[in-house]
Amino acid sequence: MELPTFEHVIYIPGVLLIGLTIGYVLGARAVRAEVQRIKQRAKE
Repeated sequence: MELPTFEHVIYIPGVLLIGLTIGYVLGARAVRAEVQRIKQRAKE
């Protein structure tokens, strides 16, 4: 069995971290929008 190359050791966790960051940002934005929508409904 051959060990992964150095590029894989850096590239794969890097891509995962970028994906997690993008998901966190988009998810947080969606939650803020939903909270704002709920507050607007409560005022009406």
